Amino acid sequence: MNRIEIKTAKMCDAEAIAFILAEVFAAYESLYTKKAYAATTPTNDVIKARFAIGQTWIVLLNCETVGTVSAVPRSADLYIRSMAILPKARGKKIGERLLETIENFAVENHYKRLTLSTTPFLDRAIRLYENFGFVRNGAGELFGTPLITMSKELRNLCETVSIDKL
Repeated sequence: MNRIEIKTAKMCDAEAIAFILAEVFAAYESLYTKKAYAATTPTNDVIKARFAIGQTWIVLLNCETVGTVSAVPRSADLYIRSMAILPKARGKKIGERLLETIENFAVENHYKRLTLSTTPFLDRAIRLYENFGFVRNGAGELFGTPLITMSKELRNLCETVSIDKL
């Protein structure tokens, strides 16, 4: 039986995170510009610097780090970046669990919306995001590589159903 655990990442996880990002995105390197690929596969030092500006999670499958995702505050939005799951760990609903973790964190911290950017050639990721309630709301680019922007509106935990007065 597979044991899946999602944990808040620590500085000592930076090397594993860099490895996962490099492994996952290597198959798509030719579709990125050189600068966009470098931004998509950050070094250990860049990953360590990200800990100061946002939240990062790792996924353990039977005690092995197999996935990661980060989230960065942007005003009332929480921006999702660097989501990756090693191919050997796919098919276990890890992507959905990561998105649930981020959404729960966002709602608990009163963010109004989740946002992200992805490339049009990451079909599996786009399907995952759409199935999770994200909608496409624009396009852009990262150093010459096309991007799709997506968002998901969040419900506040404080929203309640009104109860008629007695």
